[in-house]
Amino acid sequence: MIERAIEKILFASRWLLAPFFIALALSLLVLLLKMGHAFYEFALHAWSGTESDTILGILGLIDLTLTGSLIVIVIFSGYENFVSRIEAADHADWPEWMAKIDFTGLKLKLLSSIVAISAIQLLRGFMDVKNTTDRELWWYVVIHLVFVASGLVLALTDRLSEHQPGQSA
Repeated sequence: MIERAIEKILFASRWLLAPFFIALALSLLVLLLKMGHAFYEFALHAWSGTESDTILGILGLIDLTLTGSLIVIVIFSGYENFVSRIEAADHADWPEWMAKIDFTGLKLKLLSSIVAISAIQLLRGFMDVKNTTDRELWWYVVIHLVFVASGLVLALTDRLSEHQPGQSA
């Protein structure tokens, strides 16, 4: 009887995660404000800027968009994996992928997004090489390679754990 009560409390504790997901949803509003500001600055200097400035501005917008997409992935798949199932039938435009991402898929998507964001930061550094020190570029490359290596190791360990001994591929 005590064990059953403890299990009920532990199971109900998953709802303590809901405010975290709500905070992430609200952070999208902050990111939208940042996107609006970045676009305003980008558009304001579009005619006077160089080709490099234009590409850097676009890369900044892409970076913010990827970050927003990453937040959405974490909100929906995290909520469905750890808190409660969302009824897709109630939403006509529900993306198919949302119901199919498990925790392993979430980790891989998260790390893939971080690698993409890191690659954009690295590209921005190379595009603005005249204003970036060699030391900064070196750190951008090292950090990016660490993210890439982490992603590869995570994917490899997940792949190996799927094919345990005695299972056919």
